[in-house]
Amino acid sequence: MNIEKIREDFPILKRKINGKPLIYFDNTATSQRPISVIEAISDFYKKHNANVHRGIHILSEEASEMYENAHDIVADFIGAKSREEIIFVRNTTEAINLVAYAYGIKNLHENDEIAISIMEHHSNMLPWIELSKRTKTKLKIIDINDKNFLLDYDNASELITDKTKIVAITQASNVLGTVNDIEYICKLAKENDAILVVDGAQSVPHIPVDVNKIGCDFLAFSGHKMLGPTGIGVLYVKRDLIEHMDPFMVGGGMISSVDLDLQGRYKITYAESPWRWEAGTPNIADGIGLAAAIKYLQKIGMENIKDHEFGLTKYTLDRLYEELEEKMDIYGPEPKHRVGIIPFNIKGLDPHVVALYLNEYGICVRSGFHCAQPLHNRLGIKQGTVRASFYLYNTEEEVDYFIDALKEISSKK
Repeated sequence: MNIEKIREDFPILKRKINGKPLIYFDNTATSQRPISVIEAISDFYKKHNANVHRGIHILSEEASEMYENAHDIVADFIGAKSREEIIFVRNTTEAINLVAYAYGIKNLHENDEIAISIMEHHSNMLPWIELSKRTKTKLKIIDINDKNFLLDYDNASELITDKTKIVAITQASNVLGTVNDIEYICKLAKENDAILVVDGAQSVPHIPVDVNKIGCDFLAFSGHKMLGPTGIGVLYVKRDLIEHMDPFMVGGGMISSVDLDLQGRYKITYAESPWRWEAGTPNIADGIGLAAAIKYLQKIGMENIKDHEFGLTKYTLDRLYEELEEKMDIYGPEPKHRVGIIPFNIKGLDPHVVALYLNEYGICVRSGFHCAQPLHNRLGIKQGTVRASFYLYNTEEEVDYFIDALKEISSKK
């Protein structure tokens, strides 16, 4: 990977913040976009803009083909069998809600059980809490290991039983960076005839992900965390489960035919998947933008991106522990078990204060609970954490500057 050449593809990295070069370490919240993605969206609006699946004129045909091809590109990227397993949504949150409402309400019954982990993002926690209330099912929470910040797999094997109908687990924690052994969790789920829902928001952008290798039933992720636009996300649905789901939203574009007479008698035939799940005018331009982002990632190679982030994370952690361990609390597993996410606190300073100080140096990080307050509570971290997160365009030189800034900030208290 030629990082300097890659950085040239991202116009925003030329910005200055407070007179200093921008260092963007908030990639877990959202990534930056290469010029190819920006141009793909612009090109659609300049040359091809029309509604899809609505007309036979040339613009509609072009837009429909581009939008449908975007589904094919996503399917290939994660190893899905075809576009019918790829549903475009707004984001990971909507994708998981779609599973909860379209599959969960139809298939769960009183006293069934749902298993999630304590490290889940609120988006893979609150939908299951709400579903458990509506269906009178029980919610089981898998713990983490205090010593290594990994999922407690012994606890998982105890909680996932023949009463479990849904297991919903993140593949990579958005706080700790922990990469879970999702194939083992899938094995536990399948041994108990449960379906597996994977939150891939922090894994799909950073490591190779193959739904066939995992064996999961659902996989959710967001475009904006993987160089794509905001407002576009993906839900992978294993083909066998499509007929076990009811439409999440109904309206235009998701039906094949509607027959209704004046006596109120009706007959509705829904469109084939994935269109039956994409009611109304979809987010056409951003779906095309997501396809452009995936092409960019594929050109570089997900294994290369994984290796680059591992090296950067290890380099950062080695320096932090060697030079600042006495002044900092650093959370998360060893580098081989995490993606490029490093949560920390400077002792005696509020995490938001640290983030504001870093902003003065031109460094963008995130502070707070990161939509994972139960995890922070579990770890006894009452004010949240500062989170630095890396992507393919970050460099060791940026890390060096970051650590120098932390040294200065830690001396302020």
